[in-house]
Amino acid sequence: MFSAARRNLISRAAPAARLSISRTFRPFTAAAVRLSDSGHEETEIIQGPGPKPGRVPTNFELATGDERKEYLATLEGKQYYDMDPLYLDKKGTREDPTIVPSGADWRLVGCQGAPGEDHELLWIRVERSHGIDRCRECGNAFKLSDTGFDPNNLTPLPKEEH
Repeated sequence: MFSAARRNLISRAAPAARLSISRTFRPFTAAAVRLSDSGHEETEIIQGPGPKPGRVPTNFELATGDERKEYLATLEGKQYYDMDPLYLDKKGTREDPTIVPSGADWRLVGCQGAPGEDHELLWIRVERSHGIDRCRECGNAFKLSDTGFDPNNLTPLPKEEH
């Protein structure tokens, strides 16, 4: 019984298997791509000299881009990224929002409540295009700073106490 059904299925599938793709068929993935240099601005490549021959490279020698800038700033005793917490001394309002320093178009801010009000940590995406973003729990208003990130004006690293 099953062998007859199997023969029936094989005979029906055989014509589909005999179909051949024409020789002129060229898949999209194999098509040549042309890239143009127009409209693209030149970006500076930030990389170190690399490791010396016969040595295992260090993280500093392999670092490129923003990671390398962070290493170089640390060597100068400066802090490349602003890692300090945002201290709130008042609740931000629509007229007087809490200013969040950022050079980017958006920044994630964790809100645990305005002074005197505590709630669970809520993450808010504060966007420059929104103007003001509010915490949905406490209503604290946040706004990105108008001044962007200036790599020439970095804050010094805090001194470690031994």
